[in-house]
Amino acid sequence: MAEKLLTKVTSLLGTLRETTVLPLECDGIKLFAKIEGHNPVGSLKDRPALWILHQAIKRGEIHDKTVLIESSSGNFAVALAFYARQLGLEFIPVIDPNTTEAYETLLRRLCPNVVKVSEPDDTGGFLKARLRKLRELRETIDDSYWTNQYGNMDAVGAHYRFTGEEICSAFSELHYVFVGVSTGATIAGISRRVKEAFPDARIIAVDAQGSVIFGGPPGPRHIAGIGAGVRSKLVDEARIDDVVLVPEAETVRGCRELLTRHGLLVGGSSGSCYAAVKKLLPRMRSTSRPSVLFICADRGISYADTIFNDAWASRLGA
Repeated sequence: MAEKLLTKVTSLLGTLRETTVLPLECDGIKLFAKIEGHNPVGSLKDRPALWILHQAIKRGEIHDKTVLIESSSGNFAVALAFYARQLGLEFIPVIDPNTTEAYETLLRRLCPNVVKVSEPDDTGGFLKARLRKLRELRETIDDSYWTNQYGNMDAVGAHYRFTGEEICSAFSELHYVFVGVSTGATIAGISRRVKEAFPDARIIAVDAQGSVIFGGPPGPRHIAGIGAGVRSKLVDEARIDDVVLVPEAETVRGCRELLTRHGLLVGGSSGSCYAAVKKLLPRMRSTSRPSVLFICADRGISYADTIFNDAWASRLGA
């Protein structure tokens, strides 16, 4: 059965295709967006989800009766749910109230068991609460495998091997790369590969106000996919030159401007990265039209009831 699983997951790897790098109009810089919503399940989390499964199956850590478990506010859980279904594996996602209604509905369709925590932890977020629940599941399920997007170096390897390699192939010169940070795997893998090809490129980490990743005080956050209540050790693997903290109201405005000005329907971390680009425009314009890339992590359709809902957005002051 292990050989069949490996054959299946290797075949699924072949469905990953290079995602679009789209040029956008912006005075003073050459601006590009990498549209990760073009991945098969709809986000950049497709890559680490599938690569983690491939490597674990290859090492014999996942078998046909193994139950996959993971804590996720959205995209990673959805990607795992899709690929687990393709592989015939059971998957239990641990989610929280910041998971959008669209994602929660999809997960409940794909997974026979979805665990949702409801009480925030001491940071005002839900990550610690999700991880506590995950540990309980690991103790009660004999043959379980935690994909551990917060500490699994295979997640970094996925973004080095796929996302980072695609970026390097798409550019002859690259001066700035803006990446939203949550688990740290994306920025770790991308920064390592980009710095190999473009040693002088500056990697800008984009985080949410209220996140503790870069030492800021904890605070309530409402937009999934960026920021965290616990600093992942994978962040230490990244080669970061600067950090920009983005309030959630600016994230909402960034998403909406990407839609109305550039025709891009993308999610929260994308809006945060775009807002961070705008913050650093005066600095970047001091050089001769630098090439600037920001990562659009997912599609915006799942945020129709939040970021693109006027009543919801008004509560954030957007």
